Amino acid sequence: MRIKFPDEVKIISSRIKKAGFRSYLVGGAVRDQLLGLSAKDYDLCTDALPEDIMSIFKKVIPTGIKHGTVTVLMNSESYEITTFRIDGKYSDGRRPDDILFTDDLTEDLKRRDFTINSIAYDVLENKIYDPNNGEADLKSGIIRAIGVPEERFREDGLRSIRACRFASQLNFTIENETIEGIKNCLSNIQDLSAERIYEEFLKIMKTDKPSLSFHLFQETGILPLILPELSLCIGVGQKGAHEFDVFEHLLRSCDAASPENSDVRFAALFHDLGKPAVRSIGDDGIPTFYNHEMESVKIAQSIMNRYRFPKNKMKRILQLIQNHMFHYTENWSDSAVRRFIRKIELSYMSDQYALREADIQGMTRGSIPEDGYGLRELKLRVAAILEEENAFSVKDLAVNGKDVMTATGIKGGPMVGHILDYLLETVLDDPKQNNKATLLDIASKYSKTLK
Repeated sequence: MRIKFPDEVKIISSRIKKAGFRSYLVGGAVRDQLLGLSAKDYDLCTDALPEDIMSIFKKVIPTGIKHGTVTVLMNSESYEITTFRIDGKYSDGRRPDDILFTDDLTEDLKRRDFTINSIAYDVLENKIYDPNNGEADLKSGIIRAIGVPEERFREDGLRSIRACRFASQLNFTIENETIEGIKNCLSNIQDLSAERIYEEFLKIMKTDKPSLSFHLFQETGILPLILPELSLCIGVGQKGAHEFDVFEHLLRSCDAASPENSDVRFAALFHDLGKPAVRSIGDDGIPTFYNHEMESVKIAQSIMNRYRFPKNKMKRILQLIQNHMFHYTENWSDSAVRRFIRKIELSYMSDQYALREADIQGMTRGSIPEDGYGLRELKLRVAAILEEENAFSVKDLAVNGKDVMTATGIKGGPMVGHILDYLLETVLDDPKQNNKATLLDIASKYSKTLK
């Protein structure tokens, strides 16, 4: 199979060869294309030293020069180039304490994590180099650590998490010795930085089935170390339409959400985390989970703080979790639908629907009701009300705070906001009231009851 690559990669390789050195495309770009997938990043390895690369190319950034890596800039794109090396000990569980540069490609490929990531490709000769039999593992759908698995995982605890992530990303299985290696090397996972684990979570959410990773986390013992809150959901039975325990329901809900929307996927994974804490058994023996959504918000916030989620992302996920417990019935009045719109907020509405749909799909192995537990009808009613351009927040009212102060004689302060909230409630009940004269009359009368 011919590996495709940008023209810049060939230009870089040609210049390196002209200078008397060798270079190879390596890593994900080779792996993914051998699987018939598109490549994203194009990294190269070479027997040239970093200073050689810096002398060959005009625009070079010494991004990781201590470990032999520089970044060549060409035509607004960047390409990492790393010198062949042999790694020393990994005392910090992330990078080697020292390295030894080598001119042996095979030695360089031996230091990598998994066989499927250790395939090199000569872009000038159109030739594959695969001393660790990575192609065979690609064809078999196997993730296998290079050499002695425990040595690879002791070097960097993130490799254990990456192995589970690749299982989801590629729909592969992890071979037995590699699984055992992960189980025997859990101690350095707790030393990993929050940022590195968050990046793995984000990549998992972009896979077809995140549940594959989380089941492997459970199997290997990683789960209690990185998400103990999710581990507590294992074996927590539910009631009614739920066929699965809370753990399995969360994983299935996460799978059901779109890989294109990580906010909804995280919300789906976290939305019932509060259930173990609030679970109680009634006289009829049926478990209940009153206010579990608020407990889930607290737990999810703790997790996201721990892994330093971006603030805007955290806010959106928490909002989705807090409001996921809505149960529409045909008895809802128009004002109830308008209050629902106000509570959810228009910018969150499509994601809130998506979370509800994922939640429903995660309940059972079988089919769900044709109306999606009323969600289809609710969408239609919301759409119809939105077409009428109703007011759903104070800023949508025909009056503002200054108008209220003029009409009531109130000079400002919290009371003005209270009156505006009252006016909004009035408009939610009857949108026809949303005109300036009517609202100011109501505000004037209502203010007198507050004095």
